[in-house]
Amino acid sequence: MARFRLVVSDFFVSFLWVWSGSILRYLAYGILGLGMHPIALMIKGSFAVVYVYCFSWLGKATKGGSYNPLIVLCYGISGNFSGFLFTVCGRIPAQVIGSIIGVWLTNTTSAAAAHGPHLNVDVHRGALIEGLLTFFIVLVSLGLKKVPKSSSMKRWISSTSKVIFHILACDMTGGIMNPATAFAWAYAQGKHLTHEHLCVYWLAPMEGTLLGVWTCNLFDRPQKQRRHCRKETRIKSA
Repeated sequence: MARFRLVVSDFFVSFLWVWSGSILRYLAYGILGLGMHPIALMIKGSFAVVYVYCFSWLGKATKGGSYNPLIVLCYGISGNFSGFLFTVCGRIPAQVIGSIIGVWLTNTTSAAAAHGPHLNVDVHRGALIEGLLTFFIVLVSLGLKKVPKSSSMKRWISSTSKVIFHILACDMTGGIMNPATAFAWAYAQGKHLTHEHLCVYWLAPMEGTLLGVWTCNLFDRPQKQRRHCRKETRIKSA
């Protein structure tokens, strides 16, 4: 029952992420008329951080609901095989379906707000950008789990880092770093099976996720060994 509730939460959060994000982006860029001036970028960035933070809080409120397959995948890889299968066969499909419905609702009710990511560089460069930024996001997400800070502070740090990475890549790949959202927009345009979509928005981010998890485990292993040694020392001294 808990897993079913988690799948429903992933579906709902993914749908809300795509639909509300499209509407808010349209309001910020269209109605407010904010350009690329530094002050305008700061205003849009501040709104974006608050927006991402709200979804981070929503994930906690739904007891784990997420809109990004890469985040649930990195935790699925770090866990047991049963959890990995549940992530791949249950959670990620729910996120993809929720995102598709979010795009459909946007196109149906607010066509002017329907703007998905666009690849403005060649496929190899786009894949490198999405892969590298995903790698850093995974490092931040997994690293914050090990830092003894308050949950609110961790969410602010995570939200700010995601917005920064998005801004760095938005003019090249859209800075989306979310295969479910990218697939939903590509599906609406009939481009979900193209070479550039699969390489840039699926393969590269997943490779970045795997590399990020491996890197975190690599640095975490010596700490586990030191804790184990200290534990054995205390047992022997006792």
